[in-house]
Amino acid sequence: MKKLMMSTAFAAAASLSATAAYADCGEVSITEMDWASSAVVTAVATFLMEQGYGCDVQKVPSSTVPALTSLAETGEPDILTEVWANSTPSYQPLVDEGKLVEVANVLSDGGVEAWWIPAYLAESNPELTTWEGIMANPAAVGGKFHDCPSGWACDIINNNNLKAAGIEGSGLERFQHGSGETLQTSIAAAYDEKAPWFGYYWAPTAVLGKYPMVQVKVPEYDAEGHACNGDVDCADPTFSAYPASKVATAVSGAFAKENPEIVELLSNVSFTNAQMGEVLAWRLDNNASYDEAAVYFLTTYKDVWGDWLNDEAKGKLAAILK
Repeated sequence: MKKLMMSTAFAAAASLSATAAYADCGEVSITEMDWASSAVVTAVATFLMEQGYGCDVQKVPSSTVPALTSLAETGEPDILTEVWANSTPSYQPLVDEGKLVEVANVLSDGGVEAWWIPAYLAESNPELTTWEGIMANPAAVGGKFHDCPSGWACDIINNNNLKAAGIEGSGLERFQHGSGETLQTSIAAAYDEKAPWFGYYWAPTAVLGKYPMVQVKVPEYDAEGHACNGDVDCADPTFSAYPASKVATAVSGAFAKENPEIVELLSNVSFTNAQMGEVLAWRLDNNASYDEAAVYFLTTYKDVWGDWLNDEAKGKLAAILK
């Protein structure tokens, strides 16, 4: 029923937009990146721009590197949602050149990569929320460290971290999953059985939105050590936490000059990891589209996005999202 309500609200908005005067804003192109949280950001921003500001928005399916390359060469797309800046070497040079303008930290907490145990395990065995506690009793977490697949950056980083932490002969075994799907499934299966689980994951994701997890405390982030840990040939690994990743929304330099109202809107569009995780979990549970997830966010979190808009746009949205 809730999904039906989302679909109805979206259909009503689409009907209204068909008669809207797009002269208020004009044509806007925005990335639709190929991962879930970014697609939700794009859907929310698109809804607000179309229904609140009268924009004619074109979603451009892409991923980070092609989108930045296109913007550098052609000035388009106008808007890039959810750029993980720390992992994208070409991002800052484009900002420095003025071809790209950063307008918001779209994930206010930053992207999070960490080692986790299920919340129920942390409640029953609080000592397992530290690395020292796990090393004192590896069997309490199942004797395994669930790791990401080969070829992912975290594969190399986690392996070096575990070497530096002295996992060899400790009673804890690194178990590398064959895919992201099996890593995700292992968390769901552990929750179903309230079984031990310990390993790597990241946020915001539907998995961490649906299954509460607690970060395991490890040594603080060491920039130099972490950089070496990312090298498969790192000679001297360092046990280091992951840094929080800056996750930004950015626009082309030309768009920023020509569309100050839209830039002001986008500068306010920001989600906590908890909010995004909850929306992603709702989408997963309801087999919903990203557009439906956007309407779910807008109807559920009115106190969050209400101040993102100017007064005129706020009035337009109020007539749709009752």
